Parts: sequence; C-alpha cells; structure tokens
Amino acid sequence: MRFPLMSARRLGLPRRAVSQILLTQLAIAAGVAVLATGLFLAPLSAQLDDQAMRRALAIAQSAAADPALAAGVLDSGASADSPVQSSAERIRRATGAEYVVVLDLDGIRRSHPSADRIGLPVSTDPSDALAGREVMEIDEGTLGRSARGKVPLLAADGEIIGAVSVGIAYDSVRDRLLGAIPGLLAYAGGALAAGALAAYLLSRRIQRQTRDLAFSDIAGLLAEREAMLHSIREGVIALAPDGRIRLVNDEAARLLGLAPDATDGCAGRPLEDVLGAGRTADVLSGRVTGRDLLTVQGPRVLVANRMPTEDGGAVATLRDRTELEHLGRELDSTRGLIDALRAQDHEHANRLHTLLGLLELGLHEEAVEFVTEVAGVHRTTAEQVTEKVQDPLLAALLVGKATVAAERGVPLRLAGSTLLPDRLVDPGGLVTILGNLVDNALDAAAGSAAPLVEVELRAEGRTAVLRVRDSGPGVPAARREEIFTEGWSTKQPKAHRERGLGLALVRRLAERQGGSARAGEAADGGAEFSVVLPEALR
Repeated sequence: MRFPLMSARRLGLPRRAVSQILLTQLAIAAGVAVLATGLFLAPLSAQLDDQAMRRALAIAQSAAADPALAAGVLDSGASADSPVQSSAERIRRATGAEYVVVLDLDGIRRSHPSADRIGLPVSTDPSDALAGREVMEIDEGTLGRSARGKVPLLAADGEIIGAVSVGIAYDSVRDRLLGAIPGLLAYAGGALAAGALAAYLLSRRIQRQTRDLAFSDIAGLLAEREAMLHSIREGVIALAPDGRIRLVNDEAARLLGLAPDATDGCAGRPLEDVLGAGRTADVLSGRVTGRDLLTVQGPRVLVANRMPTEDGGAVATLRDRTELEHLGRELDSTRGLIDALRAQDHEHANRLHTLLGLLELGLHEEAVEFVTEVAGVHRTTAEQVTEKVQDPLLAALLVGKATVAAERGVPLRLAGSTLLPDRLVDPGGLVTILGNLVDNALDAAAGSAAPLVEVELRAEGRTAVLRVRDSGPGVPAARREEIFTEGWSTKQPKAHRERGLGLALVRRLAERQGGSARAGEAADGGAEFSVVLPEALR
C-alpha cells in the first residue's frame, strides 16, 4: 500500500491527490495548447507557400500574355538594353516579384535582375515550361530560395518560343508566417490560462470531495472497506439518494435471502425490485423511521437501523434476531409450563387438604367420591382433547394451555366441529401459530365480564383450518391488517425480547405454506383469528 507513495516522494512528486491532479491537468492543458499551435502552424505554412506560388504563376501568366514580350524574343538578341529586359524589369518592379526571367527555347536568359547574367543558361530545368506545361514550385536558384511560377511564351501563331519564370522571395513567406506566430501564441496562452483556471477550480472541488487524501490513502481505504464489509457478521446495505442499491455485503444477502451473486447483481437496482413491497423495504428506504426496527424477511427476524449520508443516500445495517426470538419464545413456553405446573401444584395442594379433611372427619365415602370426581375431570379433559386433536404436539399444547387458562379464570374449550387427524406435514409450525393465537386470546379475554376462549381445528381435505375466538374487546376493522405488522403491539415489551412479532410470524408462517391469516369479529363479540393452511396434511 505504501509503494506508490514512496515512488512519488523519490521522484519529488506531491503526495496529495489534489496536487497530483492539478499538475496532471496543467500538463495536459499545456500539451494540448502546444499541439494545437503546431497543428495550426503546419497548414498555415503550407497555405502561405501555395499562395506565393500561385501569385508567381499569375505574374508569369500576365507577362507571357504581353505580345511585345514575345516579339522582343523573336526580334532582338540577349542584351541588357533589349526590349525584353526593359519589359521584364517593368513587370518585376510593378508586381514586387524578386525576378522576372524570360528565356528562349535554348534556355538562355533574355532578361534578369542582374544584367551580367543575361545571355547565360538558366540554373533550373526549364523543360516543363518549354514543353507547354505550367509549373509551380519552391526551389533554390541563383537568387536564393523562392516560390516560382513558370509558363510557356507563345508567338502570335501559338508556337512556343520560350518561357517566362517569375520568382517571389521565400523570405517574405517566412516573414508572414513569423508575423502570425505572436497572435497565435497569444490565443494559445489565453486558452492555456483558461484551462489552468478550470483545472485549479476542478482540483479544489476534488480536494473537498476526497478530503485532501493521497491516492494511496484512497486506494487503501477502498481495499479496507471491501475487506471489512464482506467479513463482518452484520448485514450492510448502502442506498443512493434515488433509492437504488449501491452495495450489499455477503451477510446482508444471506439475511435477506438473496442469491449468492446478489452482492454484484443488485447494484444499481431499486430496493423494491430486489426485496419486493413490504415492511423490510419500507424500513430500509426510510419510510418507517426509528431505531432497532424489527422486520421479518422470510424465516428470519431482523433488527434494522438506518443512517443517512451527506449525499442524500443512506447506509442500513441488519442484525439477525431469529435465534434470540426462538429462545425468547422457548422461554415463554417454559414459563407457561412452569405456570401450569405451579397452578397444578396449587390446585393439587388444595385438593389434598380437602381430602385430608374429609378423612379426618371420617367421611370416607365422600372422600372416595371426591377423588373419583377430580381424577375423572382431568382424564375427561385430556381424553376430549386427544380425541379431537390427534397430533400429540398440538394436543399437549392445548392441555397445557387449558391448565394455564383455568388458573387465570378463563375457560378454554374446543369447538364442536374440531377434528384434526395425525397427518400434519409441519406440526411444529402449527404449534407456533396456535400457541401465539391462544396466548393473545387469553390476554384479551382475561379482563372481560364473561371470559371465554374457543379453539377450532379441523381438516378440509389436505387443508388445515384454525380459528381462535375470545371474549375480549375485539379488533377495530380499520386495524385488522395493521396488527400483523412487525413491531405493532398494545402490550408492554418483555425484558428479554421485543413485542409485536407474534401475529407477524403467524401470518408469515401461513404465507410460507401458501395460506393466509386474518382477523375478524366473533359471533358473540370479541376477536376471531382464522388461519388457512393448504397442503398442511399428508
């Protein structure tokens, strides 16, 4: 992680990311300015060369079109005072050309700015012009480098009698090019200054966003974040401001029941598309607020917390409370069993005292009758339950709940239509459902004028139907769906676990088996909870 930093220091480079970015941007801007200047100068030079050659050619064409010049070539010889020399010099001075040279078919100069060179052969090959072709070129001659134009010289009858060569000094072309450079450099300098300012402003913004960290530090933080998120045993979900998922770590994917590759496949997708509508999505998206919010996702009970981020997004954490909830419910069951045993012990002690009193009074026949009656009541209750509910787990649960209900002064009875064979696919799930509903019913009926809890268990083909009615105050129609929401409860929370999960688990267990759970109103008032479980029996 420290090698890039050591290399930067060895090379004398700045350590901070913003400084490195600024220098890089300035280098890029300077390079672009130099490149653009070079790319502009190259075609400008070629354009100036072309313009000079075309100008020379135009002068040569104009000179060749003068009939006096052709006549002078035919009628006079090669001398400094010939008409040809006079006409050529006049044209040269009028046009500003470096030279205007007229030559005959033998390549002998008939005119030249230097009179001593008249009558001598030309220094460059005139064959193209003497062959009737026009020529434009940049070439080196006796007067130096120049832009040249050569055209054939025709007699009155159209016959080629020589050629006209015009040259423009190349120094003038170079002077024009050099004259354009200061203005071009001024524009390039302005562009470079604007680029440098933009680079500085951008680097300052990056400095704020990266908190003035070095590149090696940023890379290290990213590596540490990846290692931490995928190693901790707590689910983490990062959300963007628009509600899309930024990140899901391995533990969150496991807790939410997502596919193993969800850590990569969920990125960029809306939360509702991944989890579906429900309380879990509402809690993670912030529509439900609070700390340590309970939610049920599949078979798991989760505790969620959500923390907003500076950019408008959020990071949500998930903890698994499934095992804790199971332990809490086992503790509740154990306490219920203890309460039932305590009630039985209390009732048994009362009956023993009664029996002892009858024996001491010598009422032996009454004692026998009392023992027979007590044993018959318990046997009758157990026989009635096992006759109608043939699954041993459910039967044992109902017998135990009946004892607790009797201690609390709430009669617990089975409906006449109850009949459930011993063919349950998942008796443990039905025990959880029935236990939660009976406990809630006992709590609701305990304070009523005529307390009563009635349980109905029956089979319709392979479908199990469960109903629990109580004589309590009932559930208002407007809240019959709300009571199945995780965390909703009218009771004070217990010390070892949260309230508001019983009915949520009842519905979730029913829906896992393709069934339903709903609340309604009993015929005699109070509440009636109905659970339908298709394919619950073998």
